[in-house]
Amino acid sequence: MAARRLGRLCEKTTSLLLCDMQEKFAGNIVYYPEIIAVSKRMFDLAKILKIPAFVTEQYPKGLGPTVNELGDLGHAKKYEKTCFSMVPSIEKELSDLPNVKSTILCGIETQACILRTTTDLLDKGYEVHVVADAVSSRSQTDRLFALATMRQMGAFITTSETVLLQILGDAKHPKFREAQKLIMTSAPDSGLISAADISKM
Repeated sequence: MAARRLGRLCEKTTSLLLCDMQEKFAGNIVYYPEIIAVSKRMFDLAKILKIPAFVTEQYPKGLGPTVNELGDLGHAKKYEKTCFSMVPSIEKELSDLPNVKSTILCGIETQACILRTTTDLLDKGYEVHVVADAVSSRSQTDRLFALATMRQMGAFITTSETVLLQILGDAKHPKFREAQKLIMTSAPDSGLISAADISKM
């Protein structure tokens, strides 16, 4: 019998993927400032826990660079791409991290690059945690059906708060006090997650 996937998060076996949060998307993506703020929350956690992080930019010559609001990206490796999946760009780097079994995924667009990246990661045997309050699209219908599809495929649809608490695991964690400021600052109430949305998934 195949081992059941529990979606357990551990800093030593996890990586963070930030997908295509670029300047030119700002006017088109629903709740764009909020998903940037939540993604920064995840990236700040990655820096504190020294979790490997990857950032992609979709055709930056036309769509601009990653937004400054994510802060100093020095901790992350950055890649340009035209493919709708992050995986071809980061596959070698991920394979050089044999301990990494899980990925935390944030960015845009949910029905395009997030869905395609999730498909490729699952196909390669990674557990995928899609942060529902850190992914968005131009259309919320497309976003919701993409989240439902990813859940059917075997991805874990989660929230930034859940990721924070599950990956720390214990108030005795040596980095808990440093990460506590992220926990104390709640994610923005964007409307990306509601009981109505969850019932449609």
